[in-house]
Amino acid sequence: MRVSPGVIDDLRVVVVGAGFSGLAAASALARAGARVRVLEARDRVGGRVLTHWLPDGTQLDLGAQWIGPTQDRMYALVAEHGLDTFASAAAGASTLLWAGQRRAEPPAEVGRVLDLLDAYASRLDPVAPWRTSGAARWDRTLFGGWLRTTAGDADTADYLGRLLAGGLLATGANEISLLHVLFYLRSGGGTRSLLGMAGSAQQDRIVGGPPALAERMAAALPPGTLRLNAPVYAIGQDAHGVLVRTDTEGVEGDAVVVALAPALAGRIRYDPALPALRDGLTQRMPMGSALKVHAVYPEPFWRADGLSGVATSSVGPLTETVDNSTPTSSRGVLTGFSYGTDAAALRAMSPQRRERSLLDAFATVVGPRAGDPVELIEYDWSADPWTRGCFCGAFTPGAWRSYGPWLRVPVGRVHWAGTETATRWAGYLEGAVRAGERAAAEVLAGERARPARSV
Repeated sequence: MRVSPGVIDDLRVVVVGAGFSGLAAASALARAGARVRVLEARDRVGGRVLTHWLPDGTQLDLGAQWIGPTQDRMYALVAEHGLDTFASAAAGASTLLWAGQRRAEPPAEVGRVLDLLDAYASRLDPVAPWRTSGAARWDRTLFGGWLRTTAGDADTADYLGRLLAGGLLATGANEISLLHVLFYLRSGGGTRSLLGMAGSAQQDRIVGGPPALAERMAAALPPGTLRLNAPVYAIGQDAHGVLVRTDTEGVEGDAVVVALAPALAGRIRYDPALPALRDGLTQRMPMGSALKVHAVYPEPFWRADGLSGVATSSVGPLTETVDNSTPTSSRGVLTGFSYGTDAAALRAMSPQRRERSLLDAFATVVGPRAGDPVELIEYDWSADPWTRGCFCGAFTPGAWRSYGPWLRVPVGRVHWAGTETATRWAGYLEGAVRAGERAAAEVLAGERARPARSV
């Protein structure tokens, strides 16, 4: 049967991973008429999203949770699947802990450095940042070292390192290059777009949590598409198609979309082996390291003191806190984030010492009442065997120019998705969806370009 443009009813595609990128790819392929099989290692869909419900119905989002302006695909999916959003709690004064002391606002030097970063980032082509003039120098420059020489003082450098390398990429300022930071800023619309609440990337949350959207996306796929508890360990390909293997079956197809972070995609065995540069890429894009901790109180008591619960700090175990309370619960939820070496130090502590350290940090933000929560719930994505870190993978210094060109290029019949491969909103749910839809379009375009087949 001849395949005509727009008719792909004999195309078989395997999608590895049922996070937002895999679900977006599968949805786009199914709409085009392809026969799709989605293989997911976990017993659930959604990937790096997870919502925990307290007995009283309080929603605690343990993974990715926010969407904001210009994240058009996510808002469209929320509407398409009959869900709603609500505004993140942010009323009141934010808190800045500067070298252990409270300040009303950061010094002007912070704004100057952020403006400089935005100016550099605006020069990048997010599709090929390695081609930018100056990219070679930026790629070999440690972000932390650049801050030390560019910022006016050590406190400013430390604060911005935690805020940007930690808060955006869940890593240390000396573990990533200046080029990677600039790419991330360019992808997300700049520092103001990425760092704020209302009007920025953390503006809204999804009623029911992001997993509710992932579950509806999965339910909308044709019956029999999704297979849970099916980790993929091998992918083979030849001139006739692909064979994707799990512990219990081999799934044949014409193409495969690997919708995993590069670090996890690199754990799959490929036959033939991946090209050296593509395999090297998977070794040079480790996952970030973050701890997300929810302290639950009878009420959001900090609001009575005029505080928003939103805080940033240049020292201590927590880089950021937010008010994660929801409109449908009377409980107060204060959520803290720890990144990089601070997160590693917390993991090394006994549970009792870690709890004390975290509660002391919360109390520094909103007062001593924070030391006595109803519950303290933490989730460590680095311990999740099918994630091994969050928020996303980031290139090591020097890797963009050598390995970046292979980030999205298909290897034969193997196509790559995942938020790390996005050029817009990389690292976010929006980026995951866009990447999945881009990979699906590549598969469809490749199929239409193949010689006519007979069956």
